[in-house]
Amino acid sequence: METINLGLQIIPKSKTQESYDLVEKAIEVIQESGVKYEVTPFETVMEGPQEKLMEVALHAQQAVFNGGADEVLIFYRIHARKDSGVSMEEKTEKYRV
Repeated sequence: METINLGLQIIPKSKTQESYDLVEKAIEVIQESGVKYEVTPFETVMEGPQEKLMEVALHAQQAVFNGGADEVLIFYRIHARKDSGVSMEEKTEKYRV
């Protein structure tokens, strides 16, 4: 499978836990997964095979629940190509300082 980009935004709701603390649980899962990623203010973008990234996203979701979320809103954005891979660099490299 070709490399894709998957943007993952998890918005946790909890009566007892801070949202940022719960989001950090998801980011920890992504960090430990070994996939290439970049954290931005609104979402975390990952790069790799779609099956692997969806698996990581599901584990991130579970980590937020395990951390104390009562519910989560999850938004996925995927960029895939028919005949070649997609990289984060091709979209952002020229804007890096």
